[in-house]
Amino acid sequence: MVLLKVADWVLCQLLGNSLYRAARKIGKYGSFFRNPSLRSHQSSIYPSVSKCPTERRETKTLVCDFHGTLLRSTSFFPYFMLLAFEGGCIFRAFLLLLACPFLWVLDDELGLRVMIFISFCGLRLKDVESVGRAVLPKFFLENLNLQAYELLASTGSRVVFTSVPRVMVEGFLKEYLKVDNVVGTELQMVHGYFTGFLTSGLLVKHKAVKELFGESKPDIGLGGSSLHDQLFISLCKEAYVVNKEDRKSSANSVMPREKYPKPLVFHDGRLAFLPTPLATLCMFLWLPLGIFLAIFRLLVGILLPYKIALDVGAWSGVSVRCKGLFNSSEPGNKKGVLYVCSHRTLLDPVFLSTTIGKPVTAVTYSLSKVSELIAPIRTVRLTRDREQDGKAMQKLLSEGDLVVCPEGTTCREPYLLRFSSLFAELADEIIPVAMNTHVNMFYGTTASGFKCLDPIFFLMNPTPRYALHFLGKVPRELTCAGGRSSCEVANHIQRQMADALGFECTTLTRRDKYMMLAGNEGVVQSKREKFNNNKDNDSRKL
Repeated sequence: MVLLKVADWVLCQLLGNSLYRAARKIGKYGSFFRNPSLRSHQSSIYPSVSKCPTERRETKTLVCDFHGTLLRSTSFFPYFMLLAFEGGCIFRAFLLLLACPFLWVLDDELGLRVMIFISFCGLRLKDVESVGRAVLPKFFLENLNLQAYELLASTGSRVVFTSVPRVMVEGFLKEYLKVDNVVGTELQMVHGYFTGFLTSGLLVKHKAVKELFGESKPDIGLGGSSLHDQLFISLCKEAYVVNKEDRKSSANSVMPREKYPKPLVFHDGRLAFLPTPLATLCMFLWLPLGIFLAIFRLLVGILLPYKIALDVGAWSGVSVRCKGLFNSSEPGNKKGVLYVCSHRTLLDPVFLSTTIGKPVTAVTYSLSKVSELIAPIRTVRLTRDREQDGKAMQKLLSEGDLVVCPEGTTCREPYLLRFSSLFAELADEIIPVAMNTHVNMFYGTTASGFKCLDPIFFLMNPTPRYALHFLGKVPRELTCAGGRSSCEVANHIQRQMADALGFECTTLTRRDKYMMLAGNEGVVQSKREKFNNNKDNDSRKL
């Protein structure tokens, strides 16, 4: 009887009230659309953000909302799905997808509470902060409203109020948009783990503005066209709204990459698309076939000859485009050819070997045992000792062709990291190969996940693409044999590749990437190194 009473209370109080509120909203919207005078009055309360001047705002204070204002999207679901998938696991993401039909029935406040509970319950604080730092900024930048950002950037002091948990958005707002203060919904924690419950309810924006500013009024308020947003911006000296027309995908609202407040060079996570409910459903429907297809493509690359592997791979959806390939072998040359490649995935040397139709040796700094086991080409680990690695690579070149990726780590965006100059000291016959990839669904690289799954995730894409542009042999006068320093040779090849790919050159390194995305230097220690380090630490303590 107790269980029946609890079920009756849930159905009547929660779902019944939610349906009642939804019916009232529909009734209000119906009368709103039937009465043109109400629509004109509603839209004329505050001017559009497009009419707000941005000159001489350096001393002004701006308060604004996040979703529907700074972001063109008003839906919270994709970002909670990213947190559930990247910070949690695939089962948590599937549970959130199953809850999607109920979210449409529930009112906005209860639906947001449900998404928060499913996405946060049981997650560690450092996992959520990692997603907020390394995964979400890419999708936030792609969805940023250009007009709203320009107004934000023109002001001297910036405060953002949001109903979503503060921990999700604070890192992006402070690092990329230079926001001074972020006020959002706070969550309960127990011993570093989130419970999924709120500390004091969802943030009420107009109440939070009064508590933060007291009797003084902020200079500028920017919000959406909803009544809640208009209530909180009414507390400001000036108020502007982002209408539906301002959020449409047009040249005035979409943020182009060249106008990003900070270049997006590094980001992490497996999902290469914004996981809306429909897109997420398509992903889960594709997964069984994608896993089978990835294993099939992997076996094709391992077991079949190069020419047949290319044909069968193309039949399965893998596209390989080659430009500038020529016969690199020269008569009388006793040493192998050194191929210098841009680094997009762990499969770069494999696709190079398949394209030129002969085996090559690849050198790596860190590679999982699983990747070494399934690699169809020879792989040799380097030790990060410059003299020792140089001798090892010289020996490998005397045995045959060698592939090196001087960036030292992969980069997804159109940038080239700083090239290590070691390769330039080893050979006079150098062929740069500008490589690029395109994926539909999953990224084939990770900084904080399981690297052994990188090839699987890349090959799980419906139509993964690889583009190889052979730039020709570097002239002798531009090599170390021609009197150039190794740094000059490395910088020249980096610029040559960047021009061929349409990328930008940077001075960022592998260490910069892993410190930003994973909080470490990206070095995998062996058991012996870990034992020696622990022993040294113990001796220092003593």
